[in-house]
Amino acid sequence: MKRFKKFIVVLFIIEVLIIIFSNIVYTSISKKNEPELIREEENGQIVYRVIYNNQHQEHYLYILNFAMVTISMISIVACIHINRKIIKPFSNIKEIPYELAKGNLNIPLKEEKSKYFGKFTWGMDMLRENLEDNKKRELNYQKEKKTLILSLSHDIKTPLSAIKLYTRALKDNLYDTEEKKMEVIEGIQRNTSEIEHYVNEIVKNSREDFLELPVKKSSFYMSEVIDTVEAYYIDKLQTIKTKFVIDEYNNCMINGDKDRYVEVLQNIIENAIKYGDGEKISISFSDEEDCKLVSVTNTGCSIKEDELPHIFDSFYRGSNTKNQEGSGLGLYICRQLMLKMDGDIYAKITNNNTFSVTIVARKC
Repeated sequence: MKRFKKFIVVLFIIEVLIIIFSNIVYTSISKKNEPELIREEENGQIVYRVIYNNQHQEHYLYILNFAMVTISMISIVACIHINRKIIKPFSNIKEIPYELAKGNLNIPLKEEKSKYFGKFTWGMDMLRENLEDNKKRELNYQKEKKTLILSLSHDIKTPLSAIKLYTRALKDNLYDTEEKKMEVIEGIQRNTSEIEHYVNEIVKNSREDFLELPVKKSSFYMSEVIDTVEAYYIDKLQTIKTKFVIDEYNNCMINGDKDRYVEVLQNIIENAIKYGDGEKISISFSDEEDCKLVSVTNTGCSIKEDELPHIFDSFYRGSNTKNQEGSGLGLYICRQLMLKMDGDIYAKITNNNTFSVTIVARKC
């Protein structure tokens, strides 16, 4: 849109210059066309004659008409340009959000070469591809989950049936010797252990990395992350009257995914907003060997000390989350992302009732 604004400004300046030029020409011609008063003597009498000089009048009309035609042509060209570069491309893409909302994700978006909407179309097509990939992953996940449930259900039936038979036999006193009874009890214990194994497999699979969190590693300056976070939260926190402080830091190079670092800090700050007392949120920095430590601290800690080891577990929600909506995945995602970027994350509670989450970022 900046190019469009420049185009409008240049067009306006050209038309103003044409108008100024026409006025200058008109003024100069008007001065030349002013009537002349001539004093003559005729038959012994003094006679005054007024002579009008109209030799430039026709030139003036030509110039004026030329200026008006030029301005009209420029306006027509501008309208054609706006129609081709803005109105028509916008008409082609105006249905994109509606189609995406309906779930039409299979049809690629036509590439738009417009200077003004090309990047928008490219971004929307990337969004479409991401939504399509997420949809496929979700379908595969549902399929694998159903397959796992069916498989485990079938496997559990066998030892469960054996336990039922053993218990019925014991109930009906079918075994008259202690040795036979001990064999049955051992069989029950063996099948119980087998069922316990299947249950543990279910728990294990439910706790594995079920979220695909791709990371694209590169090098970037710490300021690129902090400036993005500051621009996003400075107005938001000011609106809710929460003091937002970012300490000074050395702008070093970081190795990792810039967008993922922004996502991690946003998740942490959102938690600070939800579970803090709303008085103050601060970001501080420190160095440790080849790492940069970034700490987000909020006043008004409401979590218990013995809950700290679990806050990064999937679906875990502490005792301070009763009145807050959430999935219990925010800090879990933060940890997974930091581990994938060869970093780490931890939390602590200080004596002055503040809660701090620190990410450990790798320097280049």
